[in-house]
Amino acid sequence: MGIIAWIFIGLLAGVIAKALLPGKDPGGIIITMLIGIAGGLLGGWLGKVIFGVDSIDGFFDLSTWIAAVVGSIILLVLYRVVTGNRHSRRA
Repeated sequence: MGIIAWIFIGLLAGVIAKALLPGKDPGGIIITMLIGIAGGLLGGWLGKVIFGVDSIDGFFDLSTWIAAVVGSIILLVLYRVVTGNRHSRRA
């Protein structure tokens, strides 16, 4: 798969992760898109390392999308943990 396909999958995975984890995020849409792109890469890597499967078979393969969404959810939760407390202390 090409880099453009991974960016597109990451963008959609970020939107799906945001829909699955609603709430106020410290970042805007740009941060959510970047988290989605990085989450797609993280999910593909975790699928390969933990389960030994090639989760980046193709654009329309279900395992590719599941790996990208799971990776995006992991990064979105970590982002909320790291930046969430910083914004709530403001008066």
